[in-house]
Amino acid sequence: MTYRAPITDILLSLNHGAGLAAAVKAGHYGDFDGDVTAAVLEEAGKFASDVLAPLNRVGDEHGIKLDAGKVTTAPGWPDAYQRWTAAGWNAVSGPEAFGGQGLPLAINAACTEIWSASNVAFGLCPLLTLSAIEALDAHGSEELKKIYLEKLVTGEWTGTMQLTEPNAGSDVGALRTRAEKQSDGTYRIKGTKIFITYGEHDMTDNIVHFVLARLPYAPAGTKGISLFLIPKFLVNADRSLGARNDIYASGVEHKLGMHASPTCTMTMGDQGGAIGYLIGEENQGMRCMFTMMNQARLGVGLEGVGVADRAYQQALAYAQERRQGKAVGKKGDGMDPIIVHPDVKRMLMQMRGMTAAARSICYATAVALDVSVRAKDAKVRADAAARGALLTPIAKAFSTDIGNEVAYLGVQVHGGMGFIEETGAAQHYRDARITAIYEGTNGIQSIDLVTRKLGANGGASVWTLLDELSATVKQVEASNDPAFGTTGAKLRDALGALERTSKWLLERLAAAPNDALAGATPYLRLFGVTLGGCLLAGEALAAKANGETEPQRYLALARFFAENIAVQATSLEKTVTDSAEAVNGADAVLLG
Repeated sequence: MTYRAPITDILLSLNHGAGLAAAVKAGHYGDFDGDVTAAVLEEAGKFASDVLAPLNRVGDEHGIKLDAGKVTTAPGWPDAYQRWTAAGWNAVSGPEAFGGQGLPLAINAACTEIWSASNVAFGLCPLLTLSAIEALDAHGSEELKKIYLEKLVTGEWTGTMQLTEPNAGSDVGALRTRAEKQSDGTYRIKGTKIFITYGEHDMTDNIVHFVLARLPYAPAGTKGISLFLIPKFLVNADRSLGARNDIYASGVEHKLGMHASPTCTMTMGDQGGAIGYLIGEENQGMRCMFTMMNQARLGVGLEGVGVADRAYQQALAYAQERRQGKAVGKKGDGMDPIIVHPDVKRMLMQMRGMTAAARSICYATAVALDVSVRAKDAKVRADAAARGALLTPIAKAFSTDIGNEVAYLGVQVHGGMGFIEETGAAQHYRDARITAIYEGTNGIQSIDLVTRKLGANGGASVWTLLDELSATVKQVEASNDPAFGTTGAKLRDALGALERTSKWLLERLAAAPNDALAGATPYLRLFGVTLGGCLLAGEALAAKANGETEPQRYLALARFFAENIAVQATSLEKTVTDSAEAVNGADAVLLG
């Protein structure tokens, strides 16, 4: 089946769950016309369905090929990319001064979900370019911006981010790539980077690499890392492409999924060293790179949402067509579609509910990041920045976990045919797996949430958010709508579990850090299911109040999530607070 963007669901989540409509009304988006949102997303949905979705299977089957340092992408991909840039999709949220449309990040976030759902391996390329744009715009010199920024914003050139090395995975401070300053102010970089997404391809005539390296006199660890811009082709004074730079793809990975996305080993220094240009200041590379990574982490979370929605759509269509058995109590000949069976309904509702919750969390993160730079009031910007920082690890980790779980259920709904490649259900499962690993593993996101984000400003961001969620639950309770069932009570219990666990972790961080770290991953899950459940309830209330068509489906979805998924919160609380000793005492088993 093809993909159809769920525009109605996306708009409800964006405007009400994530708070875009309220932020626009409050003036935080300046003169942005919120009515533009639906038109942009409708067009994005058409492009995704007509151009990108048909190439998803093609890319998976053909993959990419490396020959003499050049990568050839799957049939149709270069043409699709040219159509993508010509339509202006790469420039949606780019700065207007450099050819961008200047639309909110939240709008681009919704588009990113759509690209990821239709063809996640394709959407991964512009996702990284967007991160490169952010880093260059925030930290690059005016001269570098003049040369490279417009090309990146329009998508004429693509960007990469290069951190990982064979000996330095998540431990970036251990990297060995070296940079030496030259008399003309440039730098010569030598080293090897691995797992570089779209490090080489044939869709554009230049690629702009953002590479972490260490200067000879730099301090040890992450404090001694600098960020460099290294173009595949050098740029002449007249802005034409010049000589080939000394950075090449020396290998490509053969992967579980994402077959159409080239994952390259990049080698610098075979011909004297790649010529690079400093971004920001020397030894400040991690600060610059985090500008890229935070943007990319939200994008990867949206990949999880996109793959989940595609897997759900396909499973729903299959369950409506596949006939097996009869509905309970039905007599006569013939078999019924499997969607009549309660367990299949449960799986499909779980897929849809988790996808919707992850979507709203990601969009809420994007709105917070927007307000942090767009609002006029300094305090509003600061509070929004803190909210965005808090939500980013949840958006990345929770949403990619959901992507994996929903794709898993998609295979299960298909039964034996899900295990057969021809249905496509297996591709979603394979493609989703990497999202929980790259751009900072989900375990690292959990550690970041507990050790840095939870206690920031004395926990003010967490308590403020919990107060807002509690207000939503009060509205559910006050509605007395039987369609909500026990949603209010279940969400109230979840909020209590999240508040108690947050306080416990803050105490343990000071007294026994390993106890807190042992519960970091279940805590992030606890946060995600509680936040997601409350956002879905808020969307249901909005759908009912605003006269949305079929508001009952949103009430039913919020109820299902609260009564089947958010109820995990109290168990997760116990896992966090009661299991630290079991985790930290595991050496007797693991090292015995």
